[in-house]
Amino acid sequence: MGKIIYVTGGARSGKSSYAEELIFDSKKERIYIATSIAFDGEMKERVRLHKLQRGEEWVTIEAYKGITKYLEAYKNKEMIILLDCLTNLVSNNMILEVERDWDNISQEELSEIEKEIEVQVIRILEFIKESKLDMVVVSNEIGMGVVPPYALGRYFRDICGRMNQLVAKKSDEAHLVVSGLKIKLK
Repeated sequence: MGKIIYVTGGARSGKSSYAEELIFDSKKERIYIATSIAFDGEMKERVRLHKLQRGEEWVTIEAYKGITKYLEAYKNKEMIILLDCLTNLVSNNMILEVERDWDNISQEELSEIEKEIEVQVIRILEFIKESKLDMVVVSNEIGMGVVPPYALGRYFRDICGRMNQLVAKKSDEAHLVVSGLKIKLK
């Protein structure tokens, strides 16, 4: 049975570095699931620096949807996965596939979007629990700031918050990183 470790914190809190420490400490072969998409020069540079920091000894999967199909080949191997990050997975699933009028979206459509994301997250967690793989899930804690002044921002914050709760609840361990300091929550 796979183990799930959840690591959350604010932007630039040190959560990804801490998650990488946990991965390196495991001494297992590593898989990196990159859920972001590098649209601009700034993001491309961030991706480059993350790759440099991690080193070459990772299997890299770039996906924000259908992640378990990419992991199927590794299911019976004792490896460890870094999913970085859940927040980008939510964001990409909300905005990349279909253009929507977020200011006038119905509650029914919004519920359907959240349900689709929740199904994906649950599928990943169940897959890990049924495999020999361990996984460290990184996510941004975005609910501690100002309420976004626009609808999409509020919907994103709310869905991320509920997905964070789901992963934290299903995880074997949970950690909060604040200003580079780690606090074990569970």
